[in-house]
Amino acid sequence: MAKEIETFIKLQVKGGQANPAPPVGPALGSKGVNIMEFCKRFNAKTQDTPGKLLPVVITVFKDKSFDFVVKTPPAAIQLLELSKVAKGSPEPNRKKVGSVDWNQIEEIAKIKMPDLNAFSLESAMKMVAGTARSMGLTVSGTPPWGGEN
Repeated sequence: MAKEIETFIKLQVKGGQANPAPPVGPALGSKGVNIMEFCKRFNAKTQDTPGKLLPVVITVFKDKSFDFVVKTPPAAIQLLELSKVAKGSPEPNRKKVGSVDWNQIEEIAKIKMPDLNAFSLESAMKMVAGTARSMGLTVSGTPPWGGEN
C-alpha cells in the first residue's frame, strides 16, 4: 500500500552544499524530518552540480519518512550566468543590463524542458526569452522559427 503524504516542502539549495543551517534545518525540522539524512542524500545526489542553485521538492509522509525530487536550475539563474550579469534590472522596460542570443536561450530551454509545461522546444524558448526580457536582458538575433522575437 502507498504511503500517505503529509506535506510537500519546496526549497532552493546549492548543489552538494545542503547543511542543517537555515533554510534547510528549520523547514525540515518543523515537519519532523530527519535533517541530516536529507542533507546526506541530497549532497550525494547533487555532487555533480556543486554550487548551482537547485530547486528541490520534498515529499513528507505521515510516518516522517521522505522522498525528494531535484529540479533543473531556475532559468533566471542560468540567464545571469550566461550574460555575466550580477543581477537583473530594477526597471527592465527602461534600463537593459545585458543581452543573450537565441542559441543561448535554446541551450537553457533544452535543459529546462522537463520542468516546463511546454510541448515544443519553440514554446520553451519563448518562455525563457520572456524571463530574459523581464530581467532586463535583450534577446539579440532573430528566433529560429522566424518572425519577431
